[in-house]
Amino acid sequence: MNISFVSVASSIIFFMNLLFIIVAIYVERKKPMEIGMWILIFTFLPGVGFVLYLFLGRGLRFSKKKLFKIKKEYDDEYNTRIIEQKNLLENKEFSLEDKNSRSYYDIIEMHINESKSILTNDNDIKIFIDGKDKYACLIKDIEEAKYTIHLLYFIIKDDNIGKKIVNLLTKRASEGIEVRLLYDHLGSYFTPDGMFKDLIHAGGKVSRFFPIKFGTYLRANYRNHRKIVVIDGNIGYLGGMNIGDEYMGLGKKKVPWRDTHIRITGSAVYMLQTRLMQDWYYASNEQGISVELFPPVKSNGKIAMQIVSSGPDASGQQIKRGFIKMINCARDSIYIQSPYFIPDETFLESLQIAAMSGKDVRVMIPGIPDKKMVYRVTFSYIQDLMDYGIKVYIYPGFLHSKMLVIDEEVTSIGTTNMDIRSFKLDFEVNAFIYDAGFSLNCSNIFENDMKICKLVTAEWYKSRSLWYKFQEGFFRLFSGLL
Repeated sequence: MNISFVSVASSIIFFMNLLFIIVAIYVERKKPMEIGMWILIFTFLPGVGFVLYLFLGRGLRFSKKKLFKIKKEYDDEYNTRIIEQKNLLENKEFSLEDKNSRSYYDIIEMHINESKSILTNDNDIKIFIDGKDKYACLIKDIEEAKYTIHLLYFIIKDDNIGKKIVNLLTKRASEGIEVRLLYDHLGSYFTPDGMFKDLIHAGGKVSRFFPIKFGTYLRANYRNHRKIVVIDGNIGYLGGMNIGDEYMGLGKKKVPWRDTHIRITGSAVYMLQTRLMQDWYYASNEQGISVELFPPVKSNGKIAMQIVSSGPDASGQQIKRGFIKMINCARDSIYIQSPYFIPDETFLESLQIAAMSGKDVRVMIPGIPDKKMVYRVTFSYIQDLMDYGIKVYIYPGFLHSKMLVIDEEVTSIGTTNMDIRSFKLDFEVNAFIYDAGFSLNCSNIFENDMKICKLVTAEWYKSRSLWYKFQEGFFRLFSGLL
């Protein structure tokens, strides 16, 4: 009996697809929406679907070893402070400098319980909405560093500002400053290794997070999207800006570029240092990280904040849950800026419920995309917002800011986009800031951006071409991968 090659190949593909569906349901324990998406992929892309699943669909498995080893006295102090803050919250004895933020204790308690994120209330924050200002301040701080300079970036470009900062780090390392530079390999894939050769020769330490090589390709879908700098354990940077000329609006296409970044002094820098060194230890396997990385605080600030991390190594989506909690706690207004808006069902419904409850909900997205497929999906969700009275604004350029402000009293700024990838697949970090003065400033920044934005109307949105609408609907089927 002759059996054709097509029949054999079809049978193999069928059983492979069935095997991966079983794995997704019973081993990976994926949600029904994700299962449906993968069934579509297996159906439309026979023979390719299970290959995509290997690269993009498998859950990340971390070893059970402790990622961060530090002296016992720091570990004990950290755990003691967590227990103390839990007890104060339970006994209603917790206090904040800003009286307006005291009604948001439940957000603070959630982060303490879920993320073990200590609240610190002695911080000062400087906000940047222009890359030139951020880099100027960062360069000055690097030049004045006395002991340590630690940097973690998703992208470090081999361009003018990238070379300038790496050259400065090389100079400081040659002067005896302890320099550690960690970058994501996929995010900086086109950055040559030779760019860091002089830095390493000068005594600086450089490592890549999840290097793409044989044997690690299955981790390619999980990236370290964090942007953290800690200098002398007392100055911290966090936000949306990587290192590259385009973040100063010097690119050829994505102009103007609008972003948000913050500089922190105060005890919250300890939390940034902890997060950065956890990632460094995992990537570099360096031993003997010292408690000396956490020197006495040099700040007279009064801003309360928590540093919250999330990623595929965590049991929950801590930052997304923090966003939802903020949205649910809002009494009057919710302002969101994000370059990508691809929410999961719970996040989208929280916004819709807030709008139906009379809250002023506004979402701002870019007018110039950097990833056209992702932008199509973002546009597909505009109808889901406008149907509930949510206002959508389109910025006349590329908006890379990741900011959420509620009631002009609580703000979150960090590396997390309002999309499924940031919520679930990437390693992210955000500051949750409880201060009316700072939050009012952020609301004013949002409203100033609104002045040059286009408000999306039903008539304009419906005027999109059929081809455009088809792309939006088709790519939305795969939103869990984007």
